[in-house]
Amino acid sequence: MNYRTRMRNLRQDRDFTQKEIGRLINKSQQGYSHIEDGRAELKIDDLITLCKFYGVSADYFIGLTDK
Repeated sequence: MNYRTRMRNLRQDRDFTQKEIGRLINKSQQGYSHIEDGRAELKIDDLITLCKFYGVSADYFIGLTDK
């Protein structure tokens, strides 16, 4: 599983919108959508913010582990 799929799944499993999570990492809904869809890259600072927010490790987020 790639990080974009995991990113989408984490957001949807917790019932957040793209707009809500975009705000968390200072992106518009469209900017966040571009990351999930592969039209933009996730910055390391944003990865850290999302891992802390969801309470998961970076290894989990990027698909190196399923735990």
